Amino acid sequence: MGHDQTNPPAPCAEDSRNGQHDGHHGATKHSHGGYAALALGALGVVYGDIGTSPLYALRETVLAATGAASGGHGGAAGIVLAAPVPREVIIGVLSLILWSLVIVVTLKYVVLLLAADNNGEGGTLTLVALAQRALGRARGGVVLFLGMAGAALFYGDAVITPAISVLSAVEGIKLVTPALNDYVVMIASGILIGLFMVQSRGTAKVANFFGPIMMVWFLTLAGLGIYHIADDLGVFASINPYWGLHFFINNPGVSLAVLGSVCLAVTGAEALYADMGHFGRGPIRSAWIWMVFPALWLNYLGQGALILSDPTAIDNPFYKLAPEGFILPLVVMATIATIIASQAVITGAFSLTRQAIQLGLLPRLEIRHTSETTSGQIYIPRINIMLLVVVLLLVWTFRTSSNLSHAYGISVFGAMMVDSLLAFIVIWKGWRWSLAATIAVVTPFLVIDIAFFSANMLKLFSGGYVPVLLAILLVVMMWTWVRGTKILFDKTRKTDVPLLELVGMLSKSPPYRVKGMAVFLTSDPETAPASLLHNLKHNKVLHERNVILTVRSADTPRIAEEERVRLSRITDDFWRVDLVYGYMESPNVPKGLAVLRKQGFKFDIMSTSFFLSRRSIKASPQSGMPPWQDSFYISLTKSATDATSFFQIPTGRVVEVGTQVTV
Repeated sequence: MGHDQTNPPAPCAEDSRNGQHDGHHGATKHSHGGYAALALGALGVVYGDIGTSPLYALRETVLAATGAASGGHGGAAGIVLAAPVPREVIIGVLSLILWSLVIVVTLKYVVLLLAADNNGEGGTLTLVALAQRALGRARGGVVLFLGMAGAALFYGDAVITPAISVLSAVEGIKLVTPALNDYVVMIASGILIGLFMVQSRGTAKVANFFGPIMMVWFLTLAGLGIYHIADDLGVFASINPYWGLHFFINNPGVSLAVLGSVCLAVTGAEALYADMGHFGRGPIRSAWIWMVFPALWLNYLGQGALILSDPTAIDNPFYKLAPEGFILPLVVMATIATIIASQAVITGAFSLTRQAIQLGLLPRLEIRHTSETTSGQIYIPRINIMLLVVVLLLVWTFRTSSNLSHAYGISVFGAMMVDSLLAFIVIWKGWRWSLAATIAVVTPFLVIDIAFFSANMLKLFSGGYVPVLLAILLVVMMWTWVRGTKILFDKTRKTDVPLLELVGMLSKSPPYRVKGMAVFLTSDPETAPASLLHNLKHNKVLHERNVILTVRSADTPRIAEEERVRLSRITDDFWRVDLVYGYMESPNVPKGLAVLRKQGFKFDIMSTSFFLSRRSIKASPQSGMPPWQDSFYISLTKSATDATSFFQIPTGRVVEVGTQVTV
């Protein structure tokens, strides 16, 4: 696909759970009813991932702390320890989990990063855009690479979260009916296949139920925790951070392994920042402070008290919180909660992909809108299939949530490190804080992120290689696309005819005119589009009115309708039009051009023809890229969705002209 129908290399790159919903800007002032509804909605979409962490986080951390190898045993398969877990280990682990929730989630994301927004939007992509704006495009190369890394790591989270969450929920069946032990993987696979199959129908209706269901889930977490805290009230000692530090000092041999499991308690923290645009800063903060954080803390305390009073509960402390007759309903509720958590991540992957495409980091893919009213409700078939295949491979390869937990933390804390680095640039250069103040605020968070990331690197060969390999592959893909597109753009610009020069030649020697308007799509409005040159060369005609149209991406999430179109006159029969879209919007050329009518530019869409250049790209020995990267770039261009569909142009009004270029 050539530069005549694509955007030039983009200025910035994404995110995290990166903007999984398009939302309403500046959603910070609401009526009391609206505020409560947004806070309730945030429970389902924003906190689904972190809300299912109690299923496995404490169990894995205690096992790591006692040096027990959980790999191969499975979360509910009956892990037997040689001796009861020492009290100071349980208190130390609870303290580490509590203070991780306070520092990483509350202070870093809820307090600090929610203050860094781009027109009300959040997420890693927002930080990239803000950092590039602060540094200037010329010095934004490092920021662009960080954005690629953050986006690539998020995809790792997007495939591991559904696999580990659903597996951990279904494993509770073993406590109800041990005979189903051998069918856990099949049942989890069936649930996941069903989840991915319904994506094409859209999630708007289902999402309405997410909040109330997750509110019941969080109340259940709190209730189960309170029910068992009385088993050993000594767990409240974990409020003192001394016990977490005491554990590290006394157990240096397993401290990194324990950190690698503690991180499971904070996975999903980045979602609350990414979804700020949809729910607003206030409702997200309120949901965390008044519901999510207390429920998680109480549940972990209850699990700790249960293990202290009954050491055999270590095999599955979460499900053993429930009275015997309540285990099956709890398994069903947990499975629903993990499906909701998985849905949020899948939706996030769709939104992240669209943003990456808009920013020029990935080739165009087919994007379907599943809601007439909410632009954030999208479905990308190719991404959906790829996610499903990888998720099923993970489930069948690792087979238990304990085994899969080894693959989890690297992608999560890799993305969190990216957030901290970008936040440093935004606070220092964008907010204009002093360097000393910026270092004082950001460095503690960065040190913690690096510590968690390093701890998870211990799991590299036991499962951590999965997100690492996936991230490397995606970074290479994005870098190849950005680099190849820029090389192609630069090469064609050298050989293309300047537009003003062509217009001058046509005014002196006008060709035969036909009625109507012709729109020529190009990414470089300074040069004559190849489709225009070929139309003149082969058809030897020119329309009465000709529009040179460029579709651009802005470094803001959305563009107001009055700023969407920029019209400039070249001559009476040649006009330049710029259509600008935010990185969270999908381009729609006919709707964009309709705005021209309000500006007095009259035309009939039924007598308008759209000309696009479809380019066949060949490798060149002097491309500037290695041969393998040339081949990779060419394969990516072939996989791209055609511009007609991507820009939502009526197929009956399009004329495509084929050309051949070398990279």
